[in-house]
Amino acid sequence: MKLFIEWKYKTPTGTEIGFKSEEITPEKALLLAEDIVKTGRVRQLTLYDQYDTTWTIKELKKYVTKVEAVPHDITVFFDGGFDGNTKKSGLGCAIYFEQGGKQYRIRKNALVEELNTNGEAEYAALHLAVKELEFLGVQHMPVIFIGDSQGVINQLNDEWPCYDAELLLWIDRIEGDVEKLEINPEFQLISRKKNGEADHLATQALMGVEIYSKSEI
Repeated sequence: MKLFIEWKYKTPTGTEIGFKSEEITPEKALLLAEDIVKTGRVRQLTLYDQYDTTWTIKELKKYVTKVEAVPHDITVFFDGGFDGNTKKSGLGCAIYFEQGGKQYRIRKNALVEELNTNGEAEYAALHLAVKELEFLGVQHMPVIFIGDSQGVINQLNDEWPCYDAELLLWIDRIEGDVEKLEINPEFQLISRKKNGEADHLATQALMGVEIYSKSEI
């Protein structure tokens, strides 16, 4: 979730001026809102999120306390690769998140044999990441999913149609799991070069190297 703060400031001589913050995290919004109110010169302060829902400082404080205990500020990198010679696919994902005031990274890959194309491998890698979020207990959270497959990203953003029956099944699986977890997804496209971590995990899977790690960063 991202928040904005709007407030009206009044000088000792009675001059008023309005301010609006940039998009900020709930934690930063709470810190700034409380500090602004302490000046004693604020006539009106409004907190609202990207959906135009307004928040009181008390509500925001309760939300931040609750969120700190569970994974949040989640970013997922994913990639999949298909080897036409072996008919095997390597899937890789790297998940970055915060919890309890600390930052963590999960790295996971998988080798699968039931896929037939690189496109399926890309979707399967994303599905692998979504299932890992489920294991983490992620619910009711915004999540940024980042990949280098233009087809996957544009199809999930409803910018490109999908006519492949197998890919449509993967889309249904992913969207069903995302809906079940009540995740608010954002899909972003990056270059293959910038997706090196997930790509390396997928390549390691194809080489028979199984990876799973969770570490503080």
